[in-house]
Amino acid sequence: MQFLLLIYSDDALLGALPEGEFDTRMRACFAHADDLHAEGTLLASQQLESAAKARSVRIRDGRTTVLDGPFAETKEVLAGFNLIEAGSLDEAVRIASEFPWARTGCIEVRPIRDMAAVRQRVGAKP
Repeated sequence: MQFLLLIYSDDALLGALPEGEFDTRMRACFAHADDLHAEGTLLASQQLESAAKARSVRIRDGRTTVLDGPFAETKEVLAGFNLIEAGSLDEAVRIASEFPWARTGCIEVRPIRDMAAVRQRVGAKP
């Protein structure tokens, strides 16, 4: 079963880290990711650029609106993701809790929907 771990960061908390702590956490995060990848648990991961570089696109009543920044007003912004393979939601939560970013933000654990099953259910081409 696949799960997407959405990594949210609070820039204020990251900015308050002691000198060098961010780099220490990144090294630990890369080492952890390498271990998970070697086990076959981590399928993909990527960091996102700053929320200041984001754009939000909405179309309402045929009118397109593009706004600067993330879609919601919040201190924590989406910073990256990890696509993992885990046997259960509990296992995925355990894996998420091992990432250092849970201490300065939030890691949302969300199951991946089986798109092949949805295609079949709605009668779309495989």
